[in-house]
Amino acid sequence: MNQNLCNLSKSLNICLVVLITCTGCVTHINSNNPSQSQITSGPELSLRYTVYKDQVFTPDDWPESLSGDLYLPDGSGPNPTVLLVHGGGWERRDRKDMNSIAEYLVKHGFAVFNISHRFAPDYTFPDQVYDLQQAVHWLRRNSDRYRIDPERIGAYGFSSGGHLVLMLGTISPGDELDRPHGGENARLQAIVAGSAPTDLRKFKGGRLVPQFLGKRYEEDLALFTRASPIVHVTADDPPVFLYHGGLDMLVDISHSRDMKLALDEANVKAELYILHYLGHVSLFVLNDSATEAAQVFLRRYLNK
Repeated sequence: MNQNLCNLSKSLNICLVVLITCTGCVTHINSNNPSQSQITSGPELSLRYTVYKDQVFTPDDWPESLSGDLYLPDGSGPNPTVLLVHGGGWERRDRKDMNSIAEYLVKHGFAVFNISHRFAPDYTFPDQVYDLQQAVHWLRRNSDRYRIDPERIGAYGFSSGGHLVLMLGTISPGDELDRPHGGENARLQAIVAGSAPTDLRKFKGGRLVPQFLGKRYEEDLALFTRASPIVHVTADDPPVFLYHGGLDMLVDISHSRDMKLALDEANVKAELYILHYLGHVSLFVLNDSATEAAQVFLRRYLNK
């Protein structure tokens, strides 16, 4: 029995080494070169910073009071800023899941607003998009107070959070989703979306998407279409960085591949970073490589 346990332990250790090694099995596709490319890493930074916790960003009459934690790098600013949105199937989890990404970004010179949003099934689409619009409005209203550059605001989300930031960034002026809470002050200058469901029409069954939308696929295909970022892509969208695990069984990698193709066809600057041997959860846990690549992307488009 002891020998069997020893062999099992060795096997698990080998699997762990293989998994960690395979996080380096990456293809990085950008809009200029559809082949493998290498990221250009930025300078190693470890800036000091301050966290202003529980900053309420919603109006007094909002259906649910929502807050976020604002991470500010020390210095005079104004700083490029990233809105950070957690995953959880639009129904659960917590912004604390994104704390490590917030800390990484602020140490590299970005202000970061790590927010909460309303959950399904109590609130359905597009309520969560409206929450994000309010968060961007709050950042711009408070830009002087918190040394935020209102002309350099991006958004970063994972899984359902990636879906929400893509919706936020691809809604066109005049679209019904842009009223009454969007407008010019809700615009983004860059987007990062990890393992994001970009076409909700692919989810004909299951529980999470119908719960988020408040309807089943067969009841309202138009709603599934309207809630899909891929159908909102236009030439005036901000640059987009997509990353995805090649073994994702929850949100198939075709979501990011198809979104990249749609962005390319619209002549929107876009990059796709594929970690071939990671799945949905493992990509979030072992995300150092993707986070670094995303940081380089954000610096390129928000540090102009």
